[in-house]
Amino acid sequence: MHSVMKITGLGRSTIYRLVASQKFPSPVRLTSRAVAWRSTDIDAWSENRPVVAH
Repeated sequence: MHSVMKITGLGRSTIYRLVASQKFPSPVRLTSRAVAWRSTDIDAWSENRPVVAH
């Protein structure tokens, strides 16, 4: 989770909210208490994310 938060710049609750609304890749269950995200899924999500210009 820490790596995903660092890569995306999103917080834990935001990531899970986006997963619930199917706007962020779902994690893969590693054990009964551990999940992880595929780096390819995170990369694809990041590439398709709209760019905001201020």
